[in-house]
Amino acid sequence: MTEDQERPALPEHTIALLDGLRYDANGLIPAVAQEAATGEVLMLAYMNRASIEESLRGGRVVYWSRSRQNFWRKGDSSGHIQKLIEMRVDCDQDSILLLVEQIGPACHTNRRNCFYTALREEGPVVIAEPIA
Repeated sequence: MTEDQERPALPEHTIALLDGLRYDANGLIPAVAQEAATGEVLMLAYMNRASIEESLRGGRVVYWSRSRQNFWRKGDSSGHIQKLIEMRVDCDQDSILLLVEQIGPACHTNRRNCFYTALREEGPVVIAEPIA
């Protein structure tokens, strides 16, 4: 399906679950992206109701950019897309886990994930270099 075509409707049970999510005052909810195949935590971003629905309908993860105040379809500019495998909601319904297939680096620094600085006793240590 191309992005210009109409998306399928979400099932009623999915709509009911989305209605129960606890968004913040700005209508956002934190979303952690995790590589489905390995369990590697890739990044943390934010979603709103519309970006969640678009991700579920289209199969590609769409976030809400707090800095640009606009949709952020992961990979549109970099080509490093996230294919949505499964979406999970935590027990408090105030955060989301996205199991994804990551194509290319997840981080805008060209690293596999955004969590590349370890806080150690001797100080911060960069534990992953950009991918060539």
